[in-house]
Amino acid sequence: MPKRFDLLVFDWDGTLMDSAGTIVSSIQNACRDLDMPIPSDAAASHVIGLGLQEALSTLQPGYAQEDYERLVDRYRHYYLGQDMQIPLFEGVAQAIADLHDAGFLLAVATGKSRRGLDRALEHSGLGRYFHSTRCADECFSKPHPCMIEQIMDETGMPASRTVMIGDTSHDLQMAINAGVDSLAAAYGAHPREHLEGLSPLICVDSFIEINEWIKENA
Repeated sequence: MPKRFDLLVFDWDGTLMDSAGTIVSSIQNACRDLDMPIPSDAAASHVIGLGLQEALSTLQPGYAQEDYERLVDRYRHYYLGQDMQIPLFEGVAQAIADLHDAGFLLAVATGKSRRGLDRALEHSGLGRYFHSTRCADECFSKPHPCMIEQIMDETGMPASRTVMIGDTSHDLQMAINAGVDSLAAAYGAHPREHLEGLSPLICVDSFIEINEWIKENA
C-alpha cells in the first residue's frame, strides 16, 4: 500500500516521554514554595502541552509578571533536578529509529522550551532522528497552528501528508487548526474522553499501539 502520511509530528511530554507525573509534581511544588494555591493533579495535568509561563498563569491567574517569573524559576528547579531520570515510554526508542529508517519525516512540536527539548533529545539519544522541531518559546503556544505550519514549511510537506501525534486536547486542537489529521495517546496527560471529542483517527492506550497503527496504516 502507498504511504498515507510522510510527516509524523510528535508531541514530547506524555507522548514519547513518560514525564506527565514529574511535570505535575514540579508545578505543585513550585506553587507550594511561593505560597500560591496548589493545583490538583487534574488541573496541573490539563495545562501540560502549553508553554510554561502560559500554563502557570492559567493555573494561577491574577499575579504580577515578576511572580510568574519566580514561579517559572521554582518549577525549573524541581523539573531539571529530575529530568535526566525520566524514561521514554516502552517501545519509543526503537520505533522512532525504525520510522526514520522507513523513510518517514519525523518532527517534534512541544510546549517545552528549546533548552528543555535539546536536553531531552540529547539525553534520550533521539535527536538524530528528527528532521524538524518547534518549541513553545519559538512559536505561538498550542493550540495555535504555528508549530505545525512551520514544520510543514521546513519539510515541504502539505497538510494532507502530515499527522500529529499527541496526548492532550491542546495537541489535537492544534492539528485541527492546522488542517491535519491526528492520533491520540490516551496514556498521557489528558483523559480519553477529552481526546475522543476532537476526532483523532485513533485513540490508544500505549505507544506500542501508535507504532503498530502507523506501520499498518500510515
